Amino acid sequence: MGANLASRARSIGRGFAVTAAATAAAGAAAAGYGLWEKNQFELREETLAILPPGYGPLRVLHLSDIHFVPGQHKKADWLRSLAALEPDLVVNTGDNLSHAKAIDPVLEALQPLMQFPGVFVPGSNDYFAPRLKNPASYLLGPSKSRPDPVQLDWPRLRAGFGMSGWVDLTNRCQSLIIRGLRIDFSGVDDPHLRLERYAGWPRGTKGQDAKPHLRIAVAHAPYQRVLDHFTEDGADLLLAGHTHGGQICVPGYGALVANCDLPTWRARGLRDWESQGRTTPVNVSAGIGTSRFAPVRIACRPEAVLLTLTARS
Repeated sequence: MGANLASRARSIGRGFAVTAAATAAAGAAAAGYGLWEKNQFELREETLAILPPGYGPLRVLHLSDIHFVPGQHKKADWLRSLAALEPDLVVNTGDNLSHAKAIDPVLEALQPLMQFPGVFVPGSNDYFAPRLKNPASYLLGPSKSRPDPVQLDWPRLRAGFGMSGWVDLTNRCQSLIIRGLRIDFSGVDDPHLRLERYAGWPRGTKGQDAKPHLRIAVAHAPYQRVLDHFTEDGADLLLAGHTHGGQICVPGYGALVANCDLPTWRARGLRDWESQGRTTPVNVSAGIGTSRFAPVRIACRPEAVLLTLTARS
């Protein structure tokens, strides 16, 4: 009797050991794949007919969530290669940094793109460095700010963008003439930190003498209150990032989290947003990088987005 019990105990123990080993092997394989996928950069292309009749096409390159870390040579080379697209406009929706020493490298990587007109807003990781934490906490809901954040030199990054000619839209509005079309921009500071303040739209777009124009809203984090505001305020297009497309997704299902109150099925892509009887197309980028403390992507490859805007029929 005792020998049988001992034998059964050894068998159960071996079963637990095999299960634990298999679980560990699966986890290691998933981590290895995630480390590989985070460098499989892609260009998502979209076409949107929103320009006034007689204008376009106009090519807009949307960059977001670069999360640069010194030594990311493959990412830097890919960013530089995007200049070959020759966009008419570059829109950067924030979270360029993931390290205190990343400012010079990211500016160098983006330098070829700064020859084109551009606009930008910051994300929380342009202000504050990420902290070491359990990567699984990303799946528990929107990240929270810490009471003792490590500040990054955002003013220097902003100055680097500004000296290139890119326009800072942090809680402000401005117009640019791109290929003969007036584009009115309105941007906000990071809604994830609740820093957004709405500046409205540049003047001169109403009345009988107003020339054709396009209104583009820019934000880092696509919280519903922000999408509602810009939709109700007449935006023709809204560009945002922040979600990383879910970063760790389930094939055939999609994102598990959006890191904000946006429904997870909207965590990536170009879709219409409706509010108070108005509709605005919203492009949410899955982003280019990850936090340096959770450097994996699964079923959610990093991306830049090239939107070709054409005339309304």
